[in-house]
Amino acid sequence: MIDRLSFAREVEIRMRKLNAMQRRAGKRYMALGFALLAGVGVTFALSGGRPSTTEKQATAATSAQSTGLSIDLAPDDQPSRVDYRRLNERILKLMQQPDMVGLAVGTVERGQVRFLRGYGETLAGTGDRVTPDTVFRWASLSKGVASALVTKLAADGRLSLDAPLATMGTTLTLPGDTSRATVADLLSHRLGLVRNAWDDRLEAGEDPKLIRAQLGTLPPYCLPGTCYTYQNIAFDAASEIVERVTAQNYGSVARARLFVPLGMTSASVGRAGLESSASWARPHHLARTPATVTDIYYRVPAAGGVNSSISDLTRWMRAQMGDAPGVLSPAMLDIMHRPRVATPPHGPRGPMDRALANASYGLAWRSFTYAGHKLVGHRGSVDGYGSLILFDPAEKSGIVMLWNTNRAIAARLQLEFFDMLYGLPPTDWLDLKAPAAPDADPAGAPVGSAGARRK
Repeated sequence: MIDRLSFAREVEIRMRKLNAMQRRAGKRYMALGFALLAGVGVTFALSGGRPSTTEKQATAATSAQSTGLSIDLAPDDQPSRVDYRRLNERILKLMQQPDMVGLAVGTVERGQVRFLRGYGETLAGTGDRVTPDTVFRWASLSKGVASALVTKLAADGRLSLDAPLATMGTTLTLPGDTSRATVADLLSHRLGLVRNAWDDRLEAGEDPKLIRAQLGTLPPYCLPGTCYTYQNIAFDAASEIVERVTAQNYGSVARARLFVPLGMTSASVGRAGLESSASWARPHHLARTPATVTDIYYRVPAAGGVNSSISDLTRWMRAQMGDAPGVLSPAMLDIMHRPRVATPPHGPRGPMDRALANASYGLAWRSFTYAGHKLVGHRGSVDGYGSLILFDPAEKSGIVMLWNTNRAIAARLQLEFFDMLYGLPPTDWLDLKAPAAPDADPAGAPVGSAGARRK
């Protein structure tokens, strides 16, 4: 009998080869478009701010190779609440900032993909353009993949989200009374540990499993299940749960159960997946200074190990909106997205984070209220990269972003999208004329601090 996982891997490899061939062929015909519109990863018709027919055909051809979610762009005559010409202009202005190198943006409006575009360079000064197929790191958006895998195993009856963590066979130990800590507590950062427990030891090169086994020696911060404290090393016990229950490698399970069924052909877990991509974004520090990819947070794959293009992150957002019920059912989405614990600020917040009210956390997903609408999402940062997903489940509308610099200023664009979606008066959330100030992540840690770097 043919091994299903091996077959899935072979399908994925062939899809990637076809995509690479298509990109190489396309470059001969798209060179003129790149020359005319600097900083753009795909040809884009500025008439009405809508994508060109050529781009739609290319995107459709790529989608046709996949059995998963389509990212075909909506027809030109489809009504839109969002002014995509203005959105594009705002992004072009953002890309003029001295710390920006490369950026990819995707949007879905009322269930349809409306915008899918790359800007800038994969590596500063090379002229290698970012496209919708350029692969970036997801950083902490990876936690949503871990949540989905564990929730799917629970739906299959192979584990319980209410099961005590002590029965799950992981290396994780916790301080104090751990009898009440559950799998759901792990995925919602309610373990009673101090925030970002021993991330510094991970960054110093220590084995995450050995660190995880010693977390029980720390003083308890609160009783498990009673407060929120963001984690990376402890959270990665989710990868051990997946591997123990399935008897397979974590990355292989993610491919077989999520990436391949959703058509996410560029998605992978681990450094090798990033660096073997036909087009991948290199990390940068401030002032467009190139940095080196490290294995540090790849060693906690459930917390920060996923990579993909903006095309596939858009597919992932569509799945979270309910467009792939055969992969992620409505019941699973409710379990993952439902608020379970309030997330109070851990320091000063900027105007954008103050505008996102009622901040809470579910199973690896944040939730907010903005202008009377419920939003679900997450942000991530790892040295030299940033990421964002934010969507309105009721409206089936949202935005995804990936960039390759330490500055989080790009994240401010999210509310400009939602202001247009909701018909609100425009607010200059990007605030590009103001002096640079520390941006805050949703947990309140200023960018450049240990907390933000370890998201």
